[in-house]
Amino acid sequence: MTCAAAPDRGSVKLELWGLGREGEVIAELIPEFHRRNPGIRVDVQQMPWTAAHEKLLTAHVGDATPDLAQMGNTWIPEFDAVGALEDLTPFVRRSTVIVPDDYFAGIWATNVIAGTIYGIPWYVDTRLLFYRTDLLAAAGFPNPPRTWDEWLEAMKQLKIRGGANHYPILLPTNEWAQPVLLALQKKAELISVESRGAFRDPRFVEAFTFYTGLFAKGFAPVVSESQVANLHQQFGKGDFAMYITGPWNVGEFKKRLPAEMQDKWATAPLPNPDRCCGPGVSLAGGSSLVIFRDSPHKEAAWKLIEFLSEPAQQIRFYEASGNLPARKSVWRDPRLGGDRHLAAFGAQLEQVVPTPKVPEWEQIATTISEHAQAKIRGELTLEQALTALDKKTDQILAKRRWVLSRKKATASSSEITRPRTPRRTVAFPCGRTFQCPAGVAAIRAGRRDSGMSGPGALRRSS
Repeated sequence: MTCAAAPDRGSVKLELWGLGREGEVIAELIPEFHRRNPGIRVDVQQMPWTAAHEKLLTAHVGDATPDLAQMGNTWIPEFDAVGALEDLTPFVRRSTVIVPDDYFAGIWATNVIAGTIYGIPWYVDTRLLFYRTDLLAAAGFPNPPRTWDEWLEAMKQLKIRGGANHYPILLPTNEWAQPVLLALQKKAELISVESRGAFRDPRFVEAFTFYTGLFAKGFAPVVSESQVANLHQQFGKGDFAMYITGPWNVGEFKKRLPAEMQDKWATAPLPNPDRCCGPGVSLAGGSSLVIFRDSPHKEAAWKLIEFLSEPAQQIRFYEASGNLPARKSVWRDPRLGGDRHLAAFGAQLEQVVPTPKVPEWEQIATTISEHAQAKIRGELTLEQALTALDKKTDQILAKRRWVLSRKKATASSSEITRPRTPRRTVAFPCGRTFQCPAGVAAIRAGRRDSGMSGPGALRRSS
């Protein structure tokens, strides 16, 4: 199907899969879409986030995908790899509603693979600094730290004042986001162009040393998320003065901290390792709206994406769910711009970057946190941890290297034997079989222009 096809006529029934609370909120927005588009009916299917990834993969393998769905933007490379997603580039080019420049650049980039657009950002999130304004002011920092040097000095002074049982910052050791965003601030590539681990690169070494050093200096407690008894209560008591987290905690802090604490906490963009250039970068997170390649109603599905992307609907969605709008123009609305705790997110979202766009990323991210924990707990030296991390990442990416080498060889052979014909670029095409977590049947040979033969199989880590 090409995007130039005639618009859907007559009665069209769209199936949309929404995840978590967002699925409920979508259903509240749909009546207005129905009023404007009487020939299209939308059936919203809600599912929990915990089951969504496996269900989407299983639906793809079983030829049972919906017309469109909400999808975490880090999943897009994986679903593109198996040929599940429709190319939205032509739709965007002719749209008067979807304007790429009105989206945060780092967020938009998570939806683009090899120059092809596969998703439209729907809501966004990132991580930044939540901090106790009173504790930092008492330590000599009336303003949040702007550089790594200021950050370290603030933590040093907080530790001096707080003593043994109070910590400058909480960094749960099981979370991969913190060491990764610090590495991205140093412009570490994480994965090399040869699809191997790049964790002994000096830039990653510097960030990893900074991160693990916070525990060695006693600035952060050596605890995982499950060992934090009561996050909000401990923050209010001053057990820790800073915490790197996301917008989902703004509402929680407002609700769970006592009234007398509400003027004693704030948010700020992350410190920068350098002394210039504004905030340090953070992670480009959030959810996107995608259309599945097997949908027979792509034009109608695109109308729904445009509707949900309108500034007015983005505001309605924010008010109902608390999720931050993806469009920059919406942030000028006083309902967002007037909230002092959200203002820092607007600034941070201008400085976000995607994680590596490979289907194996979540597995690699977990591996990073595991090796960081081993270093923090003294089980491995720095050199041992990074060497083992490179080795494990190389193992995870072995199938990717094999596929890319076969693709390169096939392209070279085709160049010699016959004229090349245009074909869609696939970042990581699977082989003729696809193994999803549910152990479902293989995709029949030759399906979805994979252009590959052999034992290609893709698994998702937990």
